[in-house]
Amino acid sequence: MLNRDVLLSAFDAAIRARTGEDRVAAVVLRIEGLRERRLRFGFAAADAAVAQVTALVGVALRPVDTVLRVGEDLFALLLPGMRNAQHALLAATRLTQAFEQPVAGQGEPWRARPVMGIALYPDHGGTPEAVLLRADMAMDEALRLGEQHAVHDGASDPVTVRYGELRDAIESNRLAVFLQPIFDLQNGGVAAAESLARWPAGGASGGISPADFVPFAEQSGLIGPLTHWSINATLRHAAQLSPSAEMKFSINLSPRVFDQPGLVEKLIGALEIWGIAPERIVAEVTETALVNDLEQTVRLLRRLRDRGLGVAIDDFGTGYASIAYLRKFPATELKIDISLVRGLAGDARGAKLMRAIIDMAHHLDLLTVAEGVEDPATRALLTEMGCDFGQGHYLGEPIPAGDFITRFGH
Repeated sequence: MLNRDVLLSAFDAAIRARTGEDRVAAVVLRIEGLRERRLRFGFAAADAAVAQVTALVGVALRPVDTVLRVGEDLFALLLPGMRNAQHALLAATRLTQAFEQPVAGQGEPWRARPVMGIALYPDHGGTPEAVLLRADMAMDEALRLGEQHAVHDGASDPVTVRYGELRDAIESNRLAVFLQPIFDLQNGGVAAAESLARWPAGGASGGISPADFVPFAEQSGLIGPLTHWSINATLRHAAQLSPSAEMKFSINLSPRVFDQPGLVEKLIGALEIWGIAPERIVAEVTETALVNDLEQTVRLLRRLRDRGLGVAIDDFGTGYASIAYLRKFPATELKIDISLVRGLAGDARGAKLMRAIIDMAHHLDLLTVAEGVEDPATRALLTEMGCDFGQGHYLGEPIPAGDFITRFGH
C-alpha cells in the first residue's frame, strides 16, 4: 500500500508537467465492498479483489492517468490535462460505468460500488496536500448524500464528519455511551434509560454531534458497525448494575440495519455474553422504518419480541405511523415525539390530542413515553393524563454511562 510521500510526489510531478491552463484533477475513490470481502473470505480473496478493481479502473482511465492505492478500500487517482470540473466528471462517469456489472474474477462475481470525491489543482488548493484533502472531503459529501461522486464545492471549511475518522472511532472504541433517564410518571423514580452514542472531543474532528455522525453513518454504510458497537457498549454498562436493579435500557436501531443478515442473532448473542435478560432491553425504531419496508420490519421485530425484548416506536407523531400500522406493528411502547409534548400546558387543543394518543396506546396495550418534558407543568399534566413514562431535560440530561450507573444503578 502506498505511503503519503509517494502520493504527494506523484501529484507534484503531475503539476510540474501541466501546460497552459490545464488542471490536474485529484480523485479519491472508495470501493464499497472491498473491506467486506476481506472480512467474509479472507486476505487472499481481498487481494484478488483489489487486483480486479485496479484492472477495471485502469481500463476506464487514460494511459496518462495515475492510480495509487492509499488504503484498504481507497485509491487516489491523478488526472492531468483536465480543462475544468466537467471534464473530470466525465472521467468519473466512465469509472462508474465500469462497475455497473458484478466484478468477475477469482471466486464468485461480487458487487463493487465506487464512490468518488473530486478536486482540481489549482482551483481547490495551491498544494497537492490541500487538493487531496478537498477531494477526500468531496468523497465524504458523496457518501453523505448517497451519491457516487461529488466535486468539491469550493468552501474552505472542512466537512464535519470524515468517513475514515468515524470508522476508526468505532473500531478503536473512541465513542462514548451516554444514558438519559426515563422517569416513571405514575410511581416516581428512574425506571429506564435511553442509550445515546456520543463522539467526544479529542480527535482531528473534535466533538461531533450525533445529529451529524449518525445520519452520515446511515448514508456511508457505517451504521452496521455503529449499531454493533452501541449494542455491546450499552450492555457492558447495563451489566454493572446491582443484581436487584430491574432497570430497562432502550437501544436505537436504524432501519438501515434491518436488511443486514444476522442482526437478531448478534443482539441475542450479545445479551448472552453480558448476562442481560432480554426483557430488560427495548429496541427503539423510528416511524420511518414503518414506511421503508413494513413487512420486513414487522418480521424482524417480531423475532425480537419472541425472544423477550421490548419494541418502542420512537418519535411517534411526526407524520408516518397510522392506526393501520399500529395494528400490525409488534410494539410494546409508544414514544410520543417532542413536537407534541413541547408547550403542552398552554395548548388546550394539543392537550386533547395528547390525551387521545395516551388512551389509544393503552387500549392497544402499549406503554407511553413522552419525550421532551422540559418543565414541571408539562410533567404534572402528563401524569394526570395517565402517561406512563417521561423523558426530557427537565427530568434528566443525558450523562456518561458510568456516572449514570453510579447515580441510579444501586
